Amino acid sequence: MQGTGVGYEHTVKCTKYFEFIRQRPDRALIREEWIQRVISSPVREIVQQDGRIRCWAPIKEMENRYLRVVLLSDRETVHNAFFDRSFKP
Repeated sequence: MQGTGVGYEHTVKCTKYFEFIRQRPDRALIREEWIQRVISSPVREIVQQDGRIRCWAPIKEMENRYLRVVLLSDRETVHNAFFDRSFKP
């Protein structure tokens, strides 16, 4: 997810929406390793009515801001990821 060049491979599955939204400057800085960290060790996880899963975890490298990762119901495809300013642990 960090690169956009030809031959770049993602190590996490993601939706076309997320591939597109990653082009925004505020999303481009989110490292794939941080997304993996949130998926593997969330401090909170909520399953939405549509089956998508919201996960949060603090990112030390970003002054402990909370990264929210939204997964599809398969629990492996990333649909969205962003720093959630309103999250309260």
